[in-house]
Amino acid sequence: MKRVIVFLAEGFEEVEAFTVVDYLRRKDIVVDTCSIGEKNVQGAHKIIVEADKKIDEINNSNDYDGLVIPGGIPGATNLRDDERVIKLVKEFNEEGKIIAAICAGPIVLQRAGIIKGKKVTSYPGFEEDLKESIYKEDLVVQDGNIITARGPAVAVCFAMKLVENLIGKEKASELRKEILLDMVEESIKNKK
Repeated sequence: MKRVIVFLAEGFEEVEAFTVVDYLRRKDIVVDTCSIGEKNVQGAHKIIVEADKKIDEINNSNDYDGLVIPGGIPGATNLRDDERVIKLVKEFNEEGKIIAAICAGPIVLQRAGIIKGKKVTSYPGFEEDLKESIYKEDLVVQDGNIITARGPAVAVCFAMKLVENLIGKEKASELRKEILLDMVEESIKNKK
């Protein structure tokens, strides 16, 4: 069974974190939300949640197949400035495990030094913070084990890319049908 960490820091973007948590758990991927501070974490829009774990309970990357960094300000900057998060990001990268960041989250990957020369995207306005990378304006960008995405409205596509990478395209396709994503996309296409 695949296991993933979703990091939470004060000011995280709720929809980016919990769309991922929800959709991965629907496909039986074990997801641990992980706070870098107190167990109760307040998001960017004042939603308070209780994390499954605190970062000090995670000793290394051995128990996980991937990690997710939501955006939100100051959530992403809080993650970027936490040496424990940076250490884990580097470990996961060295092991070729999935590292996913959305919105402002890629600034954590920049700080960890793992996106130099890699294709990435982010919320508009963070391009300068990611100047060592090859910046793209696609909704979701994957370069090897690194997956990045634009922002809140893209959280569904971001989660789908994670499911696809963790357990395969067939399971991602099943999930698309279950959550009616195919229906939504078809409706949008027909209205053009």
